[in-house]
Amino acid sequence: MTTETISSVEDILNMLDSFFREEGNWWDEFYADRNKDIPFFVNAPDENLAQYFKDQQIAAGRVLELGCGAGRNAIFMAQQGCTVDAIDISPEAVQWGIERAKTSNVEVNFQCSNIFDLHIESEAYDLIYDSGCFHHILPHRRVSFLEMLNKGLKPGGAFALVCFAAGEMGAELTDWEVYRERSLKGGLGYTEEKIKTIFKDFETIEFRPMQKMEQPGPLFGEPFLWTVLFREKTKDILATS
Repeated sequence: MTTETISSVEDILNMLDSFFREEGNWWDEFYADRNKDIPFFVNAPDENLAQYFKDQQIAAGRVLELGCGAGRNAIFMAQQGCTVDAIDISPEAVQWGIERAKTSNVEVNFQCSNIFDLHIESEAYDLIYDSGCFHHILPHRRVSFLEMLNKGLKPGGAFALVCFAAGEMGAELTDWEVYRERSLKGGLGYTEEKIKTIFKDFETIEFRPMQKMEQPGPLFGEPFLWTVLFREKTKDILATS
């Protein structure tokens, strides 16, 4: 039981979290009907992710996927030889992912958790992948998100992001408006400038709209999404910049 006493930054973050809906229950209901006409319910990886491996911008290594949903990208990365930890807040989504991985005969370490409750090893991952999680994160939690990336990535590791593009999809709210409205309105739409400002301590390798992929097909792609590949700057570079 909370005492509603603020004595740390974490207490402030938790207080702000409490002003918004409980995400886990909402997403569990969302994933309960697997036959819904939802674009990313297909069992096909992101086209940009497949391209990163094809172009050798990403190689097999240890991966953390944030907001893995039903596991379509986690399974693909496991098929490329990666060791994959895949996290989602919805038990329904995680169970679906486990079933898909078994059918595909690959090993994926699925975990049901809020990403901000994870205990991440320092410099454990070659790649952290986020396809559709970041635009559902409240502005005050971006601080926690960046801390997670900085802790979890190996020096020179990659962070790949897929999120709503402002003007194409997602709510176009200022950060302050999110709190006035007490809602993300289904997910925030980001401009290129805002994304690059938030992740300013990362080197941008590629930034482009996702390519449209017709379904059924081997790859997923919708043009209302940004795809971004970042590379972590080494600590030596950051110390001297």
